[in-house]
Amino acid sequence: MKIAGNWKDYRIIATGEGMKLERWGDVTLLRPDPQVIWKAKSDLFAYGGINAVYHRSDKGGGGWEIKKPFPPEWKISYGDLSFLIKPMGFKHTGLFPEQAVNWDAMRAIISAEKQKNPQRQIKVLNLFAYTGGATVACAKAGAEVCHVDAAKGMVERAGENARLSGINSGIRYIVDDCSKFVRREIRRGNRYDAIIMDPPSYGRGPGGEMWKIEDSLFDFVGLCTQVLSDNPLFMLINSYTTGLQPTVLNNILTLCLSGRGGSTEAYEVCLPTDEGIPLPCGASGMHTF
Repeated sequence: MKIAGNWKDYRIIATGEGMKLERWGDVTLLRPDPQVIWKAKSDLFAYGGINAVYHRSDKGGGGWEIKKPFPPEWKISYGDLSFLIKPMGFKHTGLFPEQAVNWDAMRAIISAEKQKNPQRQIKVLNLFAYTGGATVACAKAGAEVCHVDAAKGMVERAGENARLSGINSGIRYIVDDCSKFVRREIRRGNRYDAIIMDPPSYGRGPGGEMWKIEDSLFDFVGLCTQVLSDNPLFMLINSYTTGLQPTVLNNILTLCLSGRGGSTEAYEVCLPTDEGIPLPCGASGMHTF
């Protein structure tokens, strides 16, 4: 288990009955969380500082109930990284703060390599890259990043996050189906020193391509190994699918990278809470070479 405990602009105040009460900068949100199956110590809905609550709908989806005014979007920071936060559809805010543990790990690997080989151009491929948390972290460490996501709006948001973090070059933004893009990169002969992927449980590409993580992940990871360079640094898989254990990610990476050297570590990714318990937020598997 790894806990993203270095945040200053984000905290979880309380949890219970399927909800988590969070502070994002100066804004407090109450959102559903399927992992929170325990009882709350107090009525979270009665907390005095809530700005908005996300309510699920019996028909699927849901919506935000505004309790107190707050900006349509605002900035929070994690060290020298900055991100725009905005309550969006399906309870999202545009950032997964637990991924800070992986941002730190990737930056450390890239920085160490740059220190050993200052002239080396490190190329990172970030797939299902969303709003670019990992993209910004790797670019800030000095890597060149290719950021790929099927949602144009999320790619645009990634560009805003990069600029907020003082990054104005070194990132290539691609709106495309990730599988199709990787296949084209194989044909072109393009190679990357690190690969990150944050695949959804279910998804649909811009051309209607279907993705189901249980059916697609193993073959996709195998496909991606074909764009690794001859001297790679790492491959990272993140999963938010309930029931997909860290050992599954460990096994996929171990099997797909057999004979390539290095080692795999898989772990739960968690956030600390003011209650003194960790909140599980998914699983990650990282293979370092």
